[in-house]
Amino acid sequence: MIQNILSIVVALGVLITFHEFGHYFVARRCGVKVLRFSVGFGKPIYRHIGKTGTEFTLAMIPLGGYVRMLDEREGNVPESLKSQTFNCKSVWQRIAIVAAGPIANFILAVVIYAIVALLGVQSVAPKVGQVDPQSPVSQTQIQPGDELVALAGESVSSWDDVNLVLADLIGKTGTIIVRYQSESGGSLHEEEIDLDRWLVGDEPNNLIRAFGLLPWQPTVLPVISQVVDDGAGFAAGFQPGDEILSINGQSVSSWQEVVASVQSSPNQTLSMAVQRKQNVVNLTLQPKYTERDGKAIGYAGLAVVPPKWDESLVREKHYGVFEALFYGVEQTHKMVSLTVSSIGKMLQGLISVDNLSGPITIAKVASASADSGVQSFLKFMAYLSVSLGVLNLLPIPMLDGGHLVFFGIEAIRRKPVSERVQALAYRIGASLLFALMAVAIFNDIARL
Repeated sequence: MIQNILSIVVALGVLITFHEFGHYFVARRCGVKVLRFSVGFGKPIYRHIGKTGTEFTLAMIPLGGYVRMLDEREGNVPESLKSQTFNCKSVWQRIAIVAAGPIANFILAVVIYAIVALLGVQSVAPKVGQVDPQSPVSQTQIQPGDELVALAGESVSSWDDVNLVLADLIGKTGTIIVRYQSESGGSLHEEEIDLDRWLVGDEPNNLIRAFGLLPWQPTVLPVISQVVDDGAGFAAGFQPGDEILSINGQSVSSWQEVVASVQSSPNQTLSMAVQRKQNVVNLTLQPKYTERDGKAIGYAGLAVVPPKWDESLVREKHYGVFEALFYGVEQTHKMVSLTVSSIGKMLQGLISVDNLSGPITIAKVASASADSGVQSFLKFMAYLSVSLGVLNLLPIPMLDGGHLVFFGIEAIRRKPVSERVQALAYRIGASLLFALMAVAIFNDIARL
C-alpha cells in the first residue's frame, strides 16, 4: 500500500508540476500576474511567496493542480494592475497560455523517452511460442518458432511493438497483412488476416494472447532454487538444487507442470520423486490452501531456477543524444496517436467504457512499473504524461481544450462567447467529468 501511494504521488506530482509550469511560464512571458501556483488541491501543506508575489503551494490532495492568474472576471483589480490581467491579453496570448500546459506534458514525455533511450532500450524479439487454434492468427500458417517482422503495415521488432499495433487494431474490420520469418530461415512470408470488429465490447487483459499468440519462452526446468521457511515445501523436505522428476507417478519436464499440479491440489497429498545430486529421493508434499480471484489454489513455497534466454532474442540498443531525442519524439507521437484513436473508438462504442481506469488502477500500475525497474517506471510516466496532455485537450468545458474552443470561436467571431453560454457549458462539462470519474472509480473497485 505504501509503495502504491508513493509511486502514484511521485508520478502525478512530476506530471502535474510540469503541466502547471507550462501555464505559469507562458503566462509570465505574456505579462500576466500569477497569484498562485498550486500542486494538489485542498489545504496547503507548504507555502512559499516568490519574488514576483506568486504564492507557490503544495496541497493535501495530489490529484491535480492549478495556476490562478489575475483576472477582472474574478474580482476588482486596481487600475495599475489591469495590464497584467489574463482577460486583457489578446486572444492569441490566451490560447498560448492555455495550450502551454498540455504541450509541457508532451515535451516531458519526449524527454523521458529520450532518457530511456540513453539508458539503453532492451526488448525481446517477437518469436512465437504457441498459436491459439481459435484465434485470428489461426487463419495463417504461422508456427511456433516463427518470428513476426511486420503487422498491419507496421514494422515490429519486439513484443512491445506488437502490443502497440494490436491496441490500434481494436474494433478493426477488414484485412491486415502479417509478415514473418520462419524458424528455418529463408525468405519472408506474408499472409492475410481478416478481422471483424475485433474485440469490440471486450476488456482484454492481454492483447497478444487475444490475437492468438503466446510469446516464445525458454523451458523452465523444475529445479528448485529457494525453499521458503515454514512453507509446504520446507515441511516436505525440499532443498535448493532438487530437480522434480515426477508427481504421483507422472513424469514432469517443466516447472509449469509442477505449478499446475500444486495449484490444483490445495491441502491434498502429492508424492514427488526428486533428483538430489546422485540420488532419487521420494518426498510427500501437501500444498497449503489460499484463495486467488475467488478460487482455491495450492502453494508450496518453492522458487525455481530462472531459465537462460537465447541471447539472439534479447536485443539492446543504445542511442546517442540526438538519436535519443528523435526516439523520444517518435514514441511520444505513437502514444498520442494511440490515445486519440482509443478515445475515438470509445465514443463510437468500439471500445467498452469498462476500459476506463481511475486513480486506484493508475496507482497499481505505477507500483508494478516501479517494481519492474527504473526504465519501466519512466515509460509509465511518459505514457501517463501523454495521456494527461491529450485528455486536457479534449473539447470539454473546464478542461484546457474547452477553453481553447471558446478562444477559437472568439478569434473567428472577433468577440468572446457570452458569459451565460460559457457558464452553461461549464456546468455541462463539470457533470460530464464527474460522470466519467464515477465510471472510472467504479471500474477500479470492480477490478479489486
